[in-house]
Amino acid sequence: MQQLAQRATTLTPSLTLAIDAKAKKLKAEGVDVCGFGAGEPDFDTPQFIKDAAAQALAAGFTKYTPSSGIPDLRTAIAEKLKSENDLDYKPSQIIVNCGAKHSCYNVVLATCQAGDEVIIPAPYWLSYPEMVKLADASPVIVQTQEANSFKITPDEFRDAMTPATKLIILNSPGNPTGSVYSREELRALAEVALEEDILMLSDEIYEKIAYDNVEIVSLASLGKDICDLTITVNGFSKAYAMTGWRLGYVAAPEPIAAAIDSIQSHSTSNPTSFAQKGALAALKGDQSFVGEMVKAFAERRAYMYDRFAKIPGITCVKPMGAFYMLPNISSFGLTSAAFCTRLLDEQKVAVVPGVAFGSDAHVRLSYACSMENIQKGLDRIEAFCGSLAR
Repeated sequence: MQQLAQRATTLTPSLTLAIDAKAKKLKAEGVDVCGFGAGEPDFDTPQFIKDAAAQALAAGFTKYTPSSGIPDLRTAIAEKLKSENDLDYKPSQIIVNCGAKHSCYNVVLATCQAGDEVIIPAPYWLSYPEMVKLADASPVIVQTQEANSFKITPDEFRDAMTPATKLIILNSPGNPTGSVYSREELRALAEVALEEDILMLSDEIYEKIAYDNVEIVSLASLGKDICDLTITVNGFSKAYAMTGWRLGYVAAPEPIAAAIDSIQSHSTSNPTSFAQKGALAALKGDQSFVGEMVKAFAERRAYMYDRFAKIPGITCVKPMGAFYMLPNISSFGLTSAAFCTRLLDEQKVAVVPGVAFGSDAHVRLSYACSMENIQKGLDRIEAFCGSLAR
């Protein structure tokens, strides 16, 4: 019998997919299920972006492109990073990937190997530790505090460091926490990284989805020495509702960018040709769609946060970015998986267990869904929590 590679056997099965599969099965049976699992905007991609891709397709732009992406898109990304993020990258330092998830994986693969450690603040996006394990490196999970809005502190970073530490992953605004690091917080963390030349992966995919006029700061903009240790990841999925298009990008120091390009040339080759033309239109076109979408998210966030604040037994940190809420359900004496299973069975509401994100005290809900779904789902969650408290 053929044996699996060790790296394939170390991966953790996705609890999110298990809950989602059960919810979809119930929906297919005609059950009225309120789903809060979606990690994608519920808006359609703007028409002008779709038109650009369709025109490219009709014009025969269907062949291979450079593995790093078409030159005009890489140039447009460099211009965007300069004008919006105060980042000075040459187009040669930018590699277009098959989604920001692919971007993150390529970064880890290009920089980490057996014997290396990667610091990951928890709660974390569930794919980070698995990417590290696939690169034969070791994830080092640092539990952050709800009282600190789930943000790793310089002392926590320093305490987790060892001679084997190669990389730290920072995600701001964050999934699943919605936390946003301030300029001062990022600078303090960068100073710790500079002490030992530790690389920093700055995942900024949710940068345009932020609330209450909070400042969104790109880590690499804080100085040349910091930029030299930072790999910036971003993409088109969240800001432009282009999740299925699978387009992300990396901006990195030249040697790392070249290594990622080489890895990509031997794995996926180029991102989809005509999708890149859509991404180019997204950067160059009318940006008003983004503001309208974020306004809708802000209204849903306010409603959901107010509702959770009134449910006895639940505490919740107000998210400052992204489109997730992470209520603490530990007072009910259930694991997050048990809470989610019973909530789906008894009230037909699908949420994601926090254990998938490294915190069994919490569950994650996405508010990238209709207000009707949110209102109905929160009514059911309130009733469920009331039954647990009795």
